[in-house]
Amino acid sequence: MRVFKDFASYNAYIGLAAPLNSDIDLGYYDPASITVQSEPVMVDFYRISIKINFKLTATPEAEPVTAVFFNSPELVIAPGWEAEPTYSGMYLQISKKAIEENRYLFRTYLDYGQHEALHLTEEEVAEISAVFQLMTKYYAPGKKNSGVLLSYLNVLVTLVEAFYKRQFSADPKQYNRIITEFQQNLVDFYNQPVKQLPSVQYFADQAGLTANYLGDIVKHFTQKSALENIHEVVVEKAKELLEHNTKLNTAQIAYELGFEYPNYFSKFFKKQVSLSPKEYRLQLSKQPQASN
Repeated sequence: MRVFKDFASYNAYIGLAAPLNSDIDLGYYDPASITVQSEPVMVDFYRISIKINFKLTATPEAEPVTAVFFNSPELVIAPGWEAEPTYSGMYLQISKKAIEENRYLFRTYLDYGQHEALHLTEEEVAEISAVFQLMTKYYAPGKKNSGVLLSYLNVLVTLVEAFYKRQFSADPKQYNRIITEFQQNLVDFYNQPVKQLPSVQYFADQAGLTANYLGDIVKHFTQKSALENIHEVVVEKAKELLEHNTKLNTAQIAYELGFEYPNYFSKFFKKQVSLSPKEYRLQLSKQPQASN
């Protein structure tokens, strides 16, 4: 696997123009000079790649796609790629430093995987192309025009976010399966011995998705974050154990749920229920028992 720490080395590897600065780099794809075949790679920065009529040689029967793809630090593109040298498009590269200094630019989709692309309509391509053309006007070495460039960059990432919401809504059947599987995996989680709390990453791994992608889909369709959905299940299971497993003390219930520290369970439960586990049990004991 090849690891690239900066724009310059990556651009040289795949045949792109040398970057003008080390924080933001952008340009257009030239199929005549670009490397269309690669081994697995990882880049230590963020990439937004808009590819028009892109087609992999491994799937000759598939129709070309026009879509936005993403690379992010620590995301391995494996097993590499081999594409037809017929696509066009644009690319934008953002350093981790630029994101850290301008947190408003970060969107969760920047950490999406290669198989979680945004498929664009012709109108969306035109909008992105127009913003991109304005960005190239202010793309220069160093800090020159950096304020204007960052402003247009913010417009671009906001547009992509809006287009993703359109994609989620346009084909709900495709995403309903993901939601159904997530909810079923939530139910099944405590049907087996657990060693840790359920996490968004755990369920994303089960679905073969990135945590951010799963989280955004869950949020879009349930109006609650994936973590909120998970917390609801943990609370319900905690209530069940507190009510029906009276021989278990609070610490034992915490371990049953996957908490590493009982004190954390008590704080979590009180935040969710407004009662400590002991107070919840005491409240249950004061409720009148149903007569036969």
